[in-house]
Amino acid sequence: MTTQRTSGRRKQAMAAAAVVAALLTTAACGGGGKDSDNGSKNGAAGFDAANNKVAQADLVKKGGTLKFAAPQDADSWDTTRGYYGFMWNFARYYSRQLVTNKTEPGKAGTELTPDLATGLAKISDDGKTYTYTLRDDITWEDGKPITSKDIKYGIERVWAQDVLSGGPTYLKEVLDPKGEYQGPYKDKSADKLGLKAIETPNDKTIVFKLPAANSDFEEMLALISASPVRQDKDTKSKYGLKPFSSGPYKFESYSPGKDLTLVRNTAWKQSSDPIRKAYPDKITVKFFSNANDLDARLIAGDYDLDLAQTSLSPQGRSTALKEHKDNLDNPVSGYIRYAALAQNVKPFDNIHCRKAVLYGADHVSLQTARGGPVAGGDIGTNMLPPGIPGGEGQKYDPYGMAGANKGGNVAKAKEELKACGQPNGFKTKIAVRNNKPAEVATAESLQASLKKVGIDVEIDQYDGAQNSSVVGSPSNVKKKGYGIIIMGWGADFPSVQGFGLPLWHSKYILESANNNYALIEDKAIDGLFADYTKTLDDAERVRIATEINHKVMEGAYYLPFVFERFLNWRSDRLANVYTTDAYSGQYDFVNLGLKNTK
Repeated sequence: MTTQRTSGRRKQAMAAAAVVAALLTTAACGGGGKDSDNGSKNGAAGFDAANNKVAQADLVKKGGTLKFAAPQDADSWDTTRGYYGFMWNFARYYSRQLVTNKTEPGKAGTELTPDLATGLAKISDDGKTYTYTLRDDITWEDGKPITSKDIKYGIERVWAQDVLSGGPTYLKEVLDPKGEYQGPYKDKSADKLGLKAIETPNDKTIVFKLPAANSDFEEMLALISASPVRQDKDTKSKYGLKPFSSGPYKFESYSPGKDLTLVRNTAWKQSSDPIRKAYPDKITVKFFSNANDLDARLIAGDYDLDLAQTSLSPQGRSTALKEHKDNLDNPVSGYIRYAALAQNVKPFDNIHCRKAVLYGADHVSLQTARGGPVAGGDIGTNMLPPGIPGGEGQKYDPYGMAGANKGGNVAKAKEELKACGQPNGFKTKIAVRNNKPAEVATAESLQASLKKVGIDVEIDQYDGAQNSSVVGSPSNVKKKGYGIIIMGWGADFPSVQGFGLPLWHSKYILESANNNYALIEDKAIDGLFADYTKTLDDAERVRIATEINHKVMEGAYYLPFVFERFLNWRSDRLANVYTTDAYSGQYDFVNLGLKNTK
């Protein structure tokens, strides 16, 4: 799950980050703020009051306008195409799935619960057949019933990658591993029954028949990409401009890059939806091009929360910690911030040149650029988040990133440069999103530390909204010479498959919207994933997950920065607010409400 904010010169960015880190040390110990964690004089819930617990649930009211501010637009609002974490969280306002995550704080939110279906799957045939029955009174925004065929069609759209690229493709790989189905737009079969792995014997029943068992299949059905889409309302590549609602809210207006407004879907029935409470009457999103302006407007009370949910910018954090600490939460996220080393850009086709970057980087400086140990997170030492089964945190540190080499090891880096035939160093480019100050700061930090070992780096900032076509295109990466790509990633669902498959498996190298930026093609890694998906024993799954992570790190494909923490803002107006592990430490959007001030 990808995440989606521009910075001044390196000294300014790093100084701001250092100030924030110092402030956070005090804040985490209970300093600052106006009152205790139980609330404050300004009506905020208190520092960390919504971190893995519900704040001010008893004050929530029906009605009002919930106001989001955003540093950029979604990659797409089409349920098939969206891949940003905040998009998945927000899309539940207008889309439903057979099953979804529980609306509970913390780890409990990762558990699955029925949504459109009456229960979790009935699983048979040695884990290869999943059967669901649909609820009564589930309707589209025009009042027509949602049928099993609508769910099937919505899933079939994943096969139309030539038209609808960008979203996760797990279901395509699991249900049609040989790639035999051509998708709903190219289906020329005589019966026109579509993907044969999904059967719809009647409008209330849907059956999935997997060619091979996959222990994470129901997690995949909980993704936004498994939302129903009605065929007569499918506008193909334009669907993201106005998706047809199956949830409690529908699109009223949308100007890409400017604003979005949702209003109540009057055809939605609360009795048919055990998940969504639909507290606000209206939900608005305002898109900003400047992160500091966005944070200033949040702090001024003009908006309720940041749609991106990836921390306030350094300037905003400093102000908020000094004056409004009671409006902040500091959850550990499931994200890793990292740099991928693109093997199609020389000399990163050589493992020793890649290792030179890993040893040459100053990991403390990179952590500081991210916001320090609290706002940024612990120094990253490997590529599997600690919260994923098989993740080892800093216990697995093969390059000494949090240990002996945390400040960079110039001698070791130069040894690797010599081994890769570049004893005098080389030149390369870093690609970084221009709307994320912490990413720009980490690029500048990396540029400075690599200069010490002879690696001359040019930083190229690009529009983060164009991610899929800029760094998501291997041919463009090669053309531009982007040897280093700065990015972040959180699990699509809580397993090594849900985190690492799009990043590390050779089948996930795509011509557009690629996330395997390092272009890893390793038969051993691919084989381990195959073993994982057919393994039902939990202990063995953990062992395989650990081994996959080790293989990835042994290949030196990535430079992890931090196991990330967030520092997120919630306005005084918010009620029923809590963070959830289902969306990597973000606030759970779907049941947010406004406070009753009477």
